[in-house]
Amino acid sequence: MENNLSFSEEMDDEYEKLIRRMNPPMVEIDNETCNNATVIRVDSANKHGILVEVVQVLTDLNLIITKAYISSDGGWFMDVFNVTDQDGNKIRDEGILDYIRKSLGPDSWFLSSERRSVGVKPSMDHTSIELTGCDRPGLLSEVSAVLTHLKCNVVNAEVWTHNTRAAAVMQVTDEETGSAITDHERLAKIKQLLCNVLKGSNKSKSAKTVVAHGVTHTERRLHQMMFADRDYERAGDDGLDDKQRPDVNVVNWSDKGYSVVTIRSKDRPKLLFDTVCTLTDMQYVVYHANIDAEGPEAYQEYYIRHVDRSPVKSEAERQRVIQCLEAAIERRVSEGLKLELCTTDRVGLLSDVTRIFRENSLTVTRAEVTTRAGKAVNTFYVSDASGYPVDAKTIDSIRQGIGQTILHVKGCPEELKPAAQESPTRSIFGGLFKSKSFCNFGLVRSYS
Repeated sequence: MENNLSFSEEMDDEYEKLIRRMNPPMVEIDNETCNNATVIRVDSANKHGILVEVVQVLTDLNLIITKAYISSDGGWFMDVFNVTDQDGNKIRDEGILDYIRKSLGPDSWFLSSERRSVGVKPSMDHTSIELTGCDRPGLLSEVSAVLTHLKCNVVNAEVWTHNTRAAAVMQVTDEETGSAITDHERLAKIKQLLCNVLKGSNKSKSAKTVVAHGVTHTERRLHQMMFADRDYERAGDDGLDDKQRPDVNVVNWSDKGYSVVTIRSKDRPKLLFDTVCTLTDMQYVVYHANIDAEGPEAYQEYYIRHVDRSPVKSEAERQRVIQCLEAAIERRVSEGLKLELCTTDRVGLLSDVTRIFRENSLTVTRAEVTTRAGKAVNTFYVSDASGYPVDAKTIDSIRQGIGQTILHVKGCPEELKPAAQESPTRSIFGGLFKSKSFCNFGLVRSYS
């Protein structure tokens, strides 16, 4: 039976390649038609998931999609995107434009959907670990402490929290060799100890640790993990009022056999990626869509059917679509403070930094950890563990401990509670970082 399935999958793959050869994708990039954006048009043979792949390429380049029109009715797929850079300018960099043409154009069928992503390449240099569990203050500190104890160095990681749940994709190396960990007994021990940490004292909540061997797009994988963990299920009052929650509505267009999904929410980078990821992973096909995100509010309209070509069939299904799209949008929203750290990488760095946060009653709500050319560039979104605004005295203590020129407070975040009075300077770091070379440690408000 397995051989027959394998043969069928190979035939499907060869058929798809044949279709792509006969109808190669076409990419047109126009910098003249629109006054304030670069227009990118993609025409291709249609397949399930192609919309995610195209949007993934654009968002991985940190491009802002201000408008989009999508049509994939029948065997052909057509997208038109208006995009800008982070500063709102047209895309003039020929390197970026050439990358878009190669990633989405005629030669793109040589690449898997994961390889079309920026910075995602198969590697034997690290081991990927996926974690899901119940969120609590200090969780990232505990996880990173266990990895340090097990002589693992975290070289890249992304951590999301939402609705009492937490998910992480972490790339680790062996402390001694600096390469991937392959010993099965050691990997089993890592999985067991991390799973115990994720469970904590609440054994009724599920926790999962997986060593991932395939190549994954990290943010896509985090959406899938949190969706599988059912983070969209709300238990009573979650503290959000209707003004904070995205406005998601689903109605059936009976004459055409579509369900129409409309979403109104505050605009932010990667919003379109987050919604189309979720629709695709819920096995819905987007036949038509209109996106308008030129103002502070984004409007998204999708005409969808299930992969079996049926519209939304029941009220329960309608509510589930609404809840899952709300969760997809909320996962990336960070209303806390954003701290950026850049320093020479070393084993235990993540453990030391997150321990300091925990000792000062700061909890990490989202984190991005990267290592390039021996430099660690870490971004943390933190809030007060007790739910109060972050105390300015706490931030001042950290600045005094590692140096005023190293920790920068940008702007005046409204969550930063003014200190009632100045306290004597004290070093909470205990000289931990004084021998290390820091290049930046910034603090700003984040809506991304």
